[in-house]
Amino acid sequence: MSLALALLTCALATPSLLRAQDNPTAHDVAALVDRHYNQLHSLRAGFTETYVGLGISRSESGTLLLLKPGRMRWDYSQPAGKLFLIDGKYAWFYAQGEAEVQRMAARQLDDLRSPLRFLLGHTELEKEMTGLHLDPASNGAGYTLVGQPKGQENRVRRVSLTVAPHTGAILAIEIDEQDGAVTKFTFTGEQPNPSIPANTFHFTPPAGVPVVDALPPA
Repeated sequence: MSLALALLTCALATPSLLRAQDNPTAHDVAALVDRHYNQLHSLRAGFTETYVGLGISRSESGTLLLLKPGRMRWDYSQPAGKLFLIDGKYAWFYAQGEAEVQRMAARQLDDLRSPLRFLLGHTELEKEMTGLHLDPASNGAGYTLVGQPKGQENRVRRVSLTVAPHTGAILAIEIDEQDGAVTKFTFTGEQPNPSIPANTFHFTPPAGVPVVDALPPA
């Protein structure tokens, strides 16, 4: 993903712009997010994932690690032993005790965690999402940036990003699916640019557990 010089210039000016005005635009907030993540090479944060829909309600939590280019690791502490990992080439899915490991080419991924994949490249939110606009933040703090992620129109109705007002950090992502289900990721304790060894994103299947190539999304 490339970032035009004009947008980069706007992004660099955006923090002071947001402090100076009471009514920033969706473009202003998107540029603030872009600037925040484009200056990072790695990130660590705690996450809570909730899902409500299709008669199911669940809450899970753990630690998220990002390392550019293209690597992502979701280590679940609740439930313990669950892992979702992108090593730059493949996405891996495994939960302790399951009979198989699922693997898919990262370029074919259509997972609900994949809206975060734009953070792994050179971010330009206005090219990643259509119909981008601002809604009032539900807690009265920060901004809520809403849009439709490109390439997921058949599955996702909209994605809402809760954005910290002065840093551009994403505090939460809420994903409304076409079937009415809602998944929300809340992030805490963000650590920018921690030292993360590259082998953290290498996955070795447990001994005796077969790897199954998952089918790409229809």
